[in-house]
Amino acid sequence: MTEFALSTLAATRALRALFEPTPLQRNDHLSARYGADIWLKREDLTPVRSYKIRGAFTAMRKLRERDPNAGHFVCASAGNHAQGVAFACRHFGVKGTIFMPVTTPQQKIAKTRTFGGDAIEIVLTGDYFDQTLAASQTFCSEAGAHFLAPFDDASVIEGQASVGVEILDQLGKAPDVVILPVGGGGLAAGVTGYLRATAPETEYRFVEPVGGASLTAAIAAGHLVTLDQVDSFVDGASVARIGALPYERLDWIVPEQILRAPEDRICVTMLEMLNVEGIVLEPAGALSVDVLPELADQIRGKTVVCVTSGGNFDFERLPEVKERAQRFSGLKKYFILRLPQRPGALREFLTMLGPDDDIARFEYLKKSARNFGSVLIGIETKAAENFTLLETKLDEAGFTYRDISSDPILAEFLI
Repeated sequence: MTEFALSTLAATRALRALFEPTPLQRNDHLSARYGADIWLKREDLTPVRSYKIRGAFTAMRKLRERDPNAGHFVCASAGNHAQGVAFACRHFGVKGTIFMPVTTPQQKIAKTRTFGGDAIEIVLTGDYFDQTLAASQTFCSEAGAHFLAPFDDASVIEGQASVGVEILDQLGKAPDVVILPVGGGGLAAGVTGYLRATAPETEYRFVEPVGGASLTAAIAAGHLVTLDQVDSFVDGASVARIGALPYERLDWIVPEQILRAPEDRICVTMLEMLNVEGIVLEPAGALSVDVLPELADQIRGKTVVCVTSGGNFDFERLPEVKERAQRFSGLKKYFILRLPQRPGALREFLTMLGPDDDIARFEYLKKSARNFGSVLIGIETKAAENFTLLETKLDEAGFTYRDISSDPILAEFLI
């Protein structure tokens, strides 16, 4: 057994002072759908509802072992890492200063404060995370505190690797395939580092959001790459640059092992897991389940473990998730319709709607036109093919319209 595997076993034992192993649950619904033996490693059920507590605790424990006087820790995070650090600070009875962007939702701030209690201080600074990170590192240096990185740290990777230890112990055998979400890369580097040493026959698939595919870019280029733009929707995995140390430990990956999940499709998966299974997953936590349809032919008859990495979902975002899911599934569209300014024009349009078509939004965009008025109209339906029928009717009646559902610029300003 490798030195990393041995140290991971020690880290896993130490974690039991904090919480019991998260459940590894066979999912009958997914297993039946894909003809496979599919298990969910429920990292959404840790005390802070994400795996991040493992790395934060392990890094803090090892620092204190090397320096018993270490009593002040600093991190920068808008979410799960902050909550993990806060929980660990309270456990060890040390001081924590947690920097969060000013734009962080109050729900996440409140949860971080709950987990840390009197042990932590939250500093809100910076509109963007890079500003927050720079402020935290400056403060850390001036205060003589210890900075806890979210993923680019050997002890953090060791802590995240404990997920792999629990998978083997709970399953009682090596899984055929493990599907891992990737953001900064700490979880993927840790779990594969342990399992490749103890279960060499296991295969891996890695999942990134389309709008934050930094591992894909790095593997393609053969070196670290910083993405020019990142879609922040999958906030737990939207990282512009994978960590240097995780990348170093993942450089054996080939492009065929990486999948990219569209943000809107992730919303479909989140809603299905909530409505069918009663499982609340944040966007990053749904990544491993989201790609199962793409892997259907590869996993049939196999034992598959999907790591659901987190469940810190703010239900105020549910309307947005539903909206994006409907648009991805073709059940909701937005049109700009040129409506003739004559009596009966609106009634004529309404008669074209089918029994399953509902108007979800209706707004005049141009109210001063003499001959035509531009209307923003949102329509929900029960089957995607209903829109084909509607558009055929519009064309036959000579209506001028434009589908803006997939136009990112217009959708941002109008929808």
